[in-house]
Amino acid sequence: MITLYAFGRIFPEGVGETKDLRAQWVLEETGLPYRVHALDHTAGELDTEAYVQLNPFRQAPVIDDDGFVVTESAAVALYLAEKAGKLIPADVRGRTRVTQWCFAAVGTVEPTLTCLDLLGIFDSGKTAQTLHAEVPKLAHRWLEGVERRLAGREWIACDDFTVADIVMAGVLRTIRKSNLMAPFPGIQAYYQRCFARPAWHRTLGLYAERFGVSADDIR
Repeated sequence: MITLYAFGRIFPEGVGETKDLRAQWVLEETGLPYRVHALDHTAGELDTEAYVQLNPFRQAPVIDDDGFVVTESAAVALYLAEKAGKLIPADVRGRTRVTQWCFAAVGTVEPTLTCLDLLGIFDSGKTAQTLHAEVPKLAHRWLEGVERRLAGREWIACDDFTVADIVMAGVLRTIRKSNLMAPFPGIQAYYQRCFARPAWHRTLGLYAERFGVSADDIR
């Protein structure tokens, strides 16, 4: 059985989007048997020598599939899809397209959105005025690219829903409380399609249960 190492304690700023959500969503979509090993980061469980052996960056998620350990949310998503034979095409070009859009999500779009979060956390007084002015412009550029890709398409990589949609939707969810998606009707419609899936609702419910909060509070 697969073990998913995931967060088990609410962050000081609250809970709503940690990357282990993406891994659990894939597990719920594929039906692979798994259990969750909840980690208390406030007690230093990500800093133990045992956990560092699993992930040298001391992050979650990590999966352990009978001794085969995978880290990084996009890599975890791709591995689980390959293992299950679901959420990824059988042909090499289709698999490459899915991989491409997983990389686009975590390598192009997400770093800039993370930078926006970091600016809010570490420079709430906006002393770095140039960064506060330019980083949102860069985020807008990447979102324009996603909007362009979605023109006339239902899903980001292929005709069918794939793990690339789980990864991209997870990235977009980090800005759900901002107005960054407002200029992009294609992204907004795509976001609604992704998060209407039954497996997502199961995932969110399990996530809320893990943290002892209401699913509506973190939707």
